[in-house]
Amino acid sequence: MTDATWTLGPGDGELRVLTGVAGRAAKMGHSLTISMASWQATVSWRGEEPVAAELVVDVDSLQVLAGEGGITPLAGPEKGVARGNALKSLDAKKFPKIRFRVDDIAKTATGYRLAGPVEIHGESRPQLIDLTVEDRDGQWAMSTEAAVTQTDFGVKPYSLLMGSVKVADTVTVTFAATHPK
Repeated sequence: MTDATWTLGPGDGELRVLTGVAGRAAKMGHSLTISMASWQATVSWRGEEPVAAELVVDVDSLQVLAGEGGITPLAGPEKGVARGNALKSLDAKKFPKIRFRVDDIAKTATGYRLAGPVEIHGESRPQLIDLTVEDRDGQWAMSTEAAVTQTDFGVKPYSLLMGSVKVADTVTVTFAATHPK
């Protein structure tokens, strides 16, 4: 492979956020599965190895797909309320993008270790990601999972009933995509 740049987006895979519930009355709340419907990843290659990458996510593309737990099922209107609460917590109008810029890429036994700053809510913190890469019929199948603590980025997790029910501070971000080799 010569020097090249790959561009991936929602047509190539999915980017999701999985939340938990905390507080004294946590059983009342829903653990959410959220999709980020608009994102773009670029990967720069030098020869056979990736040398740089960046992921940019449009915060306003957040969609609540499902909710587990709670007293009642999470229906359409409640998904809209949950989406609005999440966008408010993330201050999406002031901070419309989430970015992960990979400064260092190291080959591992199962793929690559990616290191660099992630920026959420205007705050930047170092992040380390282990990306699993498999060859599936001439396609790169990539996947990862990472924990992100919202308060590390100045995001106050949504809560109600004076904090008796709130979104857990640490969320799990999952990414899976494929690209032709």
